[in-house]
Amino acid sequence: MILSFKNNRIAELRTALSLSQRRLAKEIGTSQANLSRWEQGLNEPSIMECWRLADFFDVSIDVLCGRRDY
Repeated sequence: MILSFKNNRIAELRTALSLSQRRLAKEIGTSQANLSRWEQGLNEPSIMECWRLADFFDVSIDVLCGRRDY
């Protein structure tokens, strides 16, 4: 994937909605372990997973990966 998730906003967006990792993972169809790795920058979500996250949070992928502000 071209986008870097090193400074991603997944955890920031998730906590702003008071969601647990488990709940968000269920909502977007992944595991809590995957979500945790994405938030830590250890792994990167696929483009399909990025779209699901961006749609869920109603933000662009650029906002999601920290390339652009809200």
